[in-house]
Amino acid sequence: MFAKKDIENIGSINNKTLTIIGEGVVIEGSLYSPGTTRIDGKITGEIIAEKEIIIGKEGRVDAKIKTKDALIAGTFVGNMIASGEVEITSTGKFTGNLTQKDALLTIEKGGLFRGESVISEDQKIFEIKNEDKKSVLLDSRRIQIEQNSQQQQQQQQQQQQQQQLRPPQNYQRQI
Repeated sequence: MFAKKDIENIGSINNKTLTIIGEGVVIEGSLYSPGTTRIDGKITGEIIAEKEIIIGKEGRVDAKIKTKDALIAGTFVGNMIASGEVEITSTGKFTGNLTQKDALLTIEKGGLFRGESVISEDQKIFEIKNEDKKSVLLDSRRIQIEQNSQQQQQQQQQQQQQQQLRPPQNYQRQI
């Protein structure tokens, strides 16, 4: 199926990570990728991709994004900061605000861009700083802690319900 060479190259592009969010996968929260990110599922939240973000035809993203380059073939809603090229394919839909270093926006025939495109002279907004990475990681941990807390609360409620259904320990059945 795959040659050994192909398998070795799947996980990295130019020594950077390739992150794939497959069809049917739903993520709510924050995502940081040091390399290229391809989204064929659904993401809501915040994304930082140091190299490139690709939203496939089936992908749906409702997020704040910071990246170098972007290719939109699916649906994007939100605000994007891109230091490089942004391409909207014939199937792509971009609704929101785009901030770029230079005017590097390409929209193929049939592609949709609804929003505002701004060229910013403030070069600092395009930098991906350690604080950005930490913020995403901390947000992800916060979400994980909230999910764990919700699971614990559900387990406690289930235990309480089970205890209410049990007869008292000193309960004796009369015949």
